[in-house]
Amino acid sequence: MHSTASSLTDESVTDGVLEQSFTVGEVPGVLFSPADATSPRPLILLGHGGGQHKRAPGVLARAHRFVRELGAAAACVDVPGHGDRPDHPQFGPMAARNQQRVEQGEPRAQVIAQFQAVVAQQTVPEWTAVLDALQELPHVGAGPVGYWGLSLGCGLGVPFVAAEPRVRAAVLGCGSALAGAEQAARITVPVQFLAQWDDEFISREQSLALFEAFASTDKTLHANPGGHAAVPRHEIDSATAFFGRHLEPLATAS
Repeated sequence: MHSTASSLTDESVTDGVLEQSFTVGEVPGVLFSPADATSPRPLILLGHGGGQHKRAPGVLARAHRFVRELGAAAACVDVPGHGDRPDHPQFGPMAARNQQRVEQGEPRAQVIAQFQAVVAQQTVPEWTAVLDALQELPHVGAGPVGYWGLSLGCGLGVPFVAAEPRVRAAVLGCGSALAGAEQAARITVPVQFLAQWDDEFISREQSLALFEAFASTDKTLHANPGGHAAVPRHEIDSATAFFGRHLEPLATAS
C-alpha cells in the first residue's frame, strides 16, 4: 500500500466491523471492513459534509451498514482543513472571504460552487491516490467501487466520479448545477440523487438541474421535504440497496 504500509493500524472491532486508520501522503483516512475479511471486495468511498470529518456520526453509520449488510469495505478521508488536517493556507482565508461575500448579499449557492471547484482541484487527485493505495490491500483488492456524498461530499464527489473510471455507481445529492453540471455531463454510471425540497442553501431549480445534467441512463431522483440537513434516515436503506444492486459480486467476498 505504498505510503500507508507503515500507518495502517487496527483501531477497533465493533459488531464485526474493523476500523483501521491510514494515511496516503498527507491525507488521513479510515478504512472499514469485515473483521474476518481476507479477499477482495467492493469498496465504497464516502465524502463527508462541510464542517465534518472522516469519523462524523453519519459517516460511521453508513460505513457500518455497508460493511455489515453488503460485505463491502468503506473508506472516508478528511477534506483539506477538516478533521485531522491542518488549516489550509489557501482554503481557510478563502472560506472567511466567502462568508463575507454571503453576508454582503452574494448568492450562497454561487459562492459555495466557486469554492468547491477550487478545492476539487486538490481532492480529486488525492482521492485517486487513496483509491490506488486501498486497492492494494488484500482484503480490499481491485473490486468494484462506489461513491457516496452529499453537500460538500457531492460538490467534490461529482468531479471525482467524472474523472475516476473505477467508480461504477454513485449516491449524490444536496448539490447544485452551479458546482458540477459540466462534470456531471461526463458521468454515465448509475446515480441515485437526493434533493431536499426546502433546502435553504441549494435552490430546487439548481438541484434538479444537476440531476438533469447527469448523462447516466440509470438515474433516480429522491426528493424529500425539509432543509439541507434534514435528509431522512431511511435514505441509508435506499443507498445500501442501491449499492447492493450495482456493486457485484458481493456474495463472493470472504
